[in-house]
Amino acid sequence: MIASIPLGYNHPRLEMVLNEPRNKIHFINRPALGSFPPKDWIHRLRAALLQVAPPGLNAVQTMACGSCSLENSQKLMFMAHQKKVRDGKPPTTEELQSCIKGQHPGSPNNLTLLSFSGSLHGRTMGALNMTHAKWIHKLDFPQLDWPMASFPRLRYPLEEFTRENREEEQRCLEEAEDLIFNYNKAGKTVVGVAVEAIQGEGGDNHASPVFFQGLQDITKKYNIQFLMDEVQTGCGQTGKFWAHEHFNLQEAPDIVTFSKKMLTGGFFYKEHLRPSEPGRIYNTWLGDPAKVILLEEVVKVMKEENLLSVVNDTGKYLLDGLKIIENDYPGVLQNARGIGTYCAVDFPSTEVRDKAIVEIRNKGVNVGGSGESTLRLRPTLLAQRHHVDIFMNVLNEVVQSMASSRNTAPPKATKAAIAN
Repeated sequence: MIASIPLGYNHPRLEMVLNEPRNKIHFINRPALGSFPPKDWIHRLRAALLQVAPPGLNAVQTMACGSCSLENSQKLMFMAHQKKVRDGKPPTTEELQSCIKGQHPGSPNNLTLLSFSGSLHGRTMGALNMTHAKWIHKLDFPQLDWPMASFPRLRYPLEEFTRENREEEQRCLEEAEDLIFNYNKAGKTVVGVAVEAIQGEGGDNHASPVFFQGLQDITKKYNIQFLMDEVQTGCGQTGKFWAHEHFNLQEAPDIVTFSKKMLTGGFFYKEHLRPSEPGRIYNTWLGDPAKVILLEEVVKVMKEENLLSVVNDTGKYLLDGLKIIENDYPGVLQNARGIGTYCAVDFPSTEVRDKAIVEIRNKGVNVGGSGESTLRLRPTLLAQRHHVDIFMNVLNEVVQSMASSRNTAPPKATKAAIAN
C-alpha cells in the first residue's frame, strides 16, 4: 500500500472506531471543512494531530493528499515572501487586479523554490516543479524554471566511506547555495527550499544529519523558508514519529508536510507563515474528519503499545538480516540501508530488481521498488521479528536462485544465521 498503512489491515481498534455511533455522522456526512467544520473539529485536531506535532510547530492544516499538502505549502512560502516585500502593508489595487489575469505584480513572475534531484514531492502541476525522480512523472507537462540541486549519493557501508560521503554532502550543499545565490542575482528570487527527510521514490536516498543541518543553515543565511517533506517518512516508520527528529536540527523546519501513514494529508507550520487573510489556503474539503478520527485512534495505539520502540527493534533486526544476505550474495545485493523499518537494498539493475519483486510477491510478500534498482521495504508499525524472519526466508530463496543463475558459489547457511 505504498507506505500508507500504519497498523496493518483491518485493525480491531479501527473497526471499533467505525462502529461508534458518535463517529458515524462524520463518516457519512463529509463536511466542507473550510466553511462548515463540525463543532468538535478543534478537539479532533488537538487529539489526533497537534499532540504529535513536530517539536517547535504548533499550527496545522489538513489536506487530502501529499501533493496538495506540498502545493499549499508552496503558497505559504510565496505569501510569506510577498508579505516581507510589502513590509506588512496590504496589497495594492494594481496587485489585486493583475493577479486575476495571472500577471505581474499581483502574480510575481520572479519567485522560485529550490528542490533536489531524485525528489518526489507530488504529481500535480505545482508539485511537479519540485519533483525530479522519473520521466513518467513529468513528460509533456510544461514546467517553471526553478533551481534543482544535487541530492547526496552516499556510498555504503557508511563506516567505510566517511570522508567520501562528507565530501559528497558538502559538494551538494555548496551547489544548493550557489544556485540560490545565482538565481537571486538573476532576479529569480529563491524564497524556500524543499527536501525529503529520506528520498523515497528517488531510490531510498539518505543524507546525514550534518547535511540537513547545513541545509537549514543556508536557509537561515538567506532568510528563506525550510520545508521538510515527511509524506513517506512520518508517523513512526523511522523509529521516531518524524524522521527529521534524527537530524538534531537547530530548530524545527518552517513547514513539515505529511500524508500516507498519517491517513490524512496536511502540513504543520510556524506561526509566521499563517496567512493574514482568511481563505488564502482553501478548497472544498480541506481534508476529511473521518481520516482524522482514525488517526486519533492510531496515535493512541502507538502510545499504548510503545510502537516506536517496536519499530526500532524490528528495524535493527531487519537491517541486520539484509546485511547478512548482502554479505552472502554481494553480486546480487548491495547498499543495505535504513532507519527504523524504513529500509532498502539495491540490485544490480532495474531488470533484476523487478524480477525479484515479482518472485517475492509470488511467494506471498508484498514489496516495492524505488529509484533505478532499489527494493524498498515499508512494513507497518506492528511488524516484529517473526515477520522479518518470514520475509528474510523468502528474500534468501529468491536471491539464492538469482545467484545460482549467475553462477555464484553457494553461500553459508544464511537462514540459520538470521534465525539465530
